[in-house]
Parts: sequence; C-alpha cells; structure tokens
Amino acid sequence: MSQKTYVAGVGMIQFAKPGQSASYIEMGAEAIRLALKDAGIDYKLVQQAYAGYVYGDSTSGQSALYEVGLSGIPAINVNNNCSSGSTALYLARQAVESGAVDCALAFGFEQMQPGPLKSHWLDRPTTFGKGHEVADAIFPEGHEMPDALKFFGGAGKEHMQKYGTRMETFAAIRAKASRHAANNPLSVFRKVVTTEDVMNDQVIWPGVMTRLMACPPTCGGAAAIIVSERFARQHGLRTDVCILAQSLVTDTVEAFAPPSLISIVGVGMTRQAAWQVYEKAGVGPEDIRVCELHDCFAHNELLTYEGLGFCPEGYAERFVMDGDNTYGGQVVVNPSGGLLSKGHPLGATGLAQCFELTNQLRGTAGARQVDFLKHALQHNLGLGGAGVVTLYGRN
Repeated sequence: MSQKTYVAGVGMIQFAKPGQSASYIEMGAEAIRLALKDAGIDYKLVQQAYAGYVYGDSTSGQSALYEVGLSGIPAINVNNNCSSGSTALYLARQAVESGAVDCALAFGFEQMQPGPLKSHWLDRPTTFGKGHEVADAIFPEGHEMPDALKFFGGAGKEHMQKYGTRMETFAAIRAKASRHAANNPLSVFRKVVTTEDVMNDQVIWPGVMTRLMACPPTCGGAAAIIVSERFARQHGLRTDVCILAQSLVTDTVEAFAPPSLISIVGVGMTRQAAWQVYEKAGVGPEDIRVCELHDCFAHNELLTYEGLGFCPEGYAERFVMDGDNTYGGQVVVNPSGGLLSKGHPLGATGLAQCFELTNQLRGTAGARQVDFLKHALQHNLGLGGAGVVTLYGRN
C-alpha cells in the first residue's frame, strides 16, 4: 500500500568556491539542521537517512549525520554521479511511499577541488568507456579534453550541426541564468552577464563553448525531510508540497546506437523519465510553469528543453529566442540561477533543486517567485548514467 509523500522541510547552505567553504562534514550537518528546523521536528523522529556525494570516502554520510545526532538509524550512502542528491531523494521518497518508514531524510554535500571534474581512480577502467568510444569517433578533436567538456560540448556541437543552432544561443542561456541568480542570496555567482559578455569570455572549444557556458566547481550542502500524511498529521507538520511522481532511469541501448553524443549525455534518459512522470501524474509539459533542470553546461540546458517536452526536437533555439525559458514565457527554467550560476556541488545539487522548487510552491521564493503555481518539475542527470525527474505539486 502506497502512502502520499510530502516535503515537510528543506535546507540549503550558501554555496561557495573550492577552498572557501567549510568541510563536507560541517556543510552536510548544517544543511540537515536547516531542514529539520524548517520542518519543525527533532532529529530523533527521523527513521532513515540517505546521503548523496561523489568525491568522498565510504560512510562520509555518517560523518556528517553524526554531527547532528547519534540515533542509530539506517544511513545509506549514494554515489550516482551528478544525480546523487536526487537519487538520495528518490530513495527517501520510496521508503516513505512504500510504508517502510514515515519520516526519511535525504541530504547531499560536496567538498570539491578547483578545475574540471576528474577521476581519482586511475588504476581501473573508466565508467564512461562506451561514451568515450562514441565521442572519439564523432569528434576526435575532443580526445584530450576533460570528459564533461568532451561529452556535453560535443553534444552541443552535434545539435549545432544538425539543427543550425548558434553559439550565441548557448550564451543567451548563460546570460539568463545570471539574471535569475542575481535574486538568489545562496548562489555562488550573482553578477549579471550579457550574451555578449559570455561570447567574449575565454574560449575553451572554438566555435562551440566559452568558459562561462560551463558550471563552476562548487562546495555546498542541501537536505530535505520527506514524510507520510499520517506522520505529518501526528506531528502537526505542513503538507502544502507533495511529490506527485518521480522516476529514476538508466541508459537503454538507444544511448549508444546509432552513435550520438546527444544520446550519450542522457537526453534519452531525460525523455523516458519525464514521460513516466507525466503519465503517472496525469499532466503534460504544457502544465509546467517552473522547472529546475541540470544545466551543467548551457548546451545541456538547451538539449533538456527538448528532452522534457517543452518544445519539439530541433526547436530549442527558437524556444530560447522567444523568451519561453524565463519570466513571462512558457516556463521559468532555473529561477535559482541553476548550476551555471548557483553552482554545482555534485551531491547537493538535486536537493538544492528540491529546496528551490519547494519554496516556489510555498510562495516563499521572494524576488524569484513564479506566480500561480500548481506543479514544479525537477531534472537531475548523472552521466554513466542516472536520470531523475521529479514532479512536485501544491497540495
């Protein structure tokens, strides 16, 4: 028997550049405390905890959790690449929905290092082996590039070649992110930049990308308290935000054949997860007015418009140029500033998205508020792969 699940509390700390943050233990613990305070409950009422992170030793989640309390509850550590935080959320929601527990904690953190993402395991095969084969065959000039740049930049280049998408369109997406982030006090970058500023920034792939089109390595933490209706009523907790549907998917055979970097970076996973969520909730992309999506590169934001069904395939540039991705348009995408401006501490990102959308549905997002909301959509992607789409509703 399934139970309805509610987001009773959320917490998020100020994101920071590498070297300017507290330790992952302190960041994770503070995010948990903020979520507990927001929910109005004591830690002793939490029955299970799920911790998302990528760069850390085993049981790092417990290290953060122990700073909050030593209650003996089950703690599960999750590493699903950049979707680790939303995977932790998925597991917490699943535990409550199934009736296994009535109150679960999902939290995520990352203490990152400067520079592009890299593996710390150099004595074994990479998890992106199949992706490298496709990328090297399609764009051999990207062979020596960092993995994320090769995959997402290559996917953007493929879209440019296939549909005539211009580099300026990716720059416009980055500029939009900066305008949104200017109203987010927890964002790591709050300076507004123009499309021209982005185009004139340092080139990291000629004709494809400048530095500002890539999200920065970031440190931070975020958390959410997920409860059943029974638990909420028993403890007098808020039930204004619920999880209507959620899907976690991995790659299918279509991700690798025919060879396409657009497929390699998870557009197929996005489409599959999104339509599972839409079908379960009985809504469509036309019903979505606010969305936090995985804009690790401006290029991936554009691809995701099509994957989530906000526009037909090949029409994403028009979607951007018509202003349908911001206030006054079809759907406000990343009102928080997204990964591009808010920052991307890998394990915290999915829960930071939950923080933003919960506040949007509560009507407490301040200058970022999108009015008259009934639904809010979250998209979080991990290469290798794991795609998570979550639909929240205003109860």
